[in-house]
Amino acid sequence: MSSAQPSFTDTQGQYLAFIDAYSRVHGRPPAEVDMQRHFQVSPPSVHQMVLTLERAGLIRRQPGLARSIEVLVEPKRLPVLRPPQSVKSTVQRN
Repeated sequence: MSSAQPSFTDTQGQYLAFIDAYSRVHGRPPAEVDMQRHFQVSPPSVHQMVLTLERAGLIRRQPGLARSIEVLVEPKRLPVLRPPQSVKSTVQRN
């Protein structure tokens, strides 16, 4: 049994954890717009991340089929999903 599983960055881990958690809760994988909302990033940013995860062998998608992302990392290797980070404001609130 090999322990040479693909490694991933912290950000990639958060995307993987989100895809896994979303799939468990909703019974289907997230759309890119769901990831865009959660991570508060642009559509191209999400799409590039999906392509990066796929090239790295961390997810699998079925061409032409929406919501077909499958996480290929064992759930126990996924990081804990952090809550979305809101944009930090320099305005002090009282």
